[in-house]
Amino acid sequence: MKLKDKVAIVTGAAQGIGKAIALNLAKEGAKICLWDVNLEEAEKTNEEIRQLSNVETLVSKVNIANYSKVEENVKKVLDKFFRIDILVNNAGIARDNLILRMSEEEWNQVLDVNLKGVFNCIKAVSRIMIKQRYGKIVNIASVVGLIGNIGQANYAASKGGVIALTKTCAREFASRGINVNAIAPGFIKTAMTEKLDEKIKQILLNQIPLGRLGEPEEVAKLVLFLVSEEANYITGQVISIDGGMHM
Repeated sequence: MKLKDKVAIVTGAAQGIGKAIALNLAKEGAKICLWDVNLEEAEKTNEEIRQLSNVETLVSKVNIANYSKVEENVKKVLDKFFRIDILVNNAGIARDNLILRMSEEEWNQVLDVNLKGVFNCIKAVSRIMIKQRYGKIVNIASVVGLIGNIGQANYAASKGGVIALTKTCAREFASRGINVNAIAPGFIKTAMTEKLDEKIKQILLNQIPLGRLGEPEEVAKLVLFLVSEEANYITGQVISIDGGMHM
């Protein structure tokens, strides 16, 4: 097992990409801390992990936009596992609208979770990783943070910010044995994309050279590689997984 006895926090772990990441890390022996605002769904994911593996887990309802709540839950992780080896910042929301129609609230909500939330988690967890002189941080950005998208000014800005934050943290933490990378998924099969109108789905598919949506499992496998010892010489990188949308 690649990650036996490693302790991993996955935010937004209840469903979609976050769920796939948590399950894959657990399969490789990591102790999993599932953070999500939807505690009921997180408990369901936790049960799936227990059926697949005998790793220890910790489920918490965490609003990552609130730094005091993040700190409080980092302490709970340390009280149970005594260390934190892996942080996967996956939690994110979308409040799509054209700029002329976008409200200040829609802008603030997305930036608070998608960017400030990532900062909060990194700040709280990096203190522990620095003392350990070891850590792996993976931030889930988006292809939209690289190329922009109509109707997603807030989302694109937040994910572009995550990319810049990733590179800065990679430089700051490299001497302490901490690797920081970002993944930029394209359109992945999740509850969000399943709700899209068939015409819109076809328009999206026409933009993807590989001609299909990605699977959460494919993103999870990339995360697994980046948090493994095989990726020890990789830091500060943004790796696209988008079927060729952004080349």
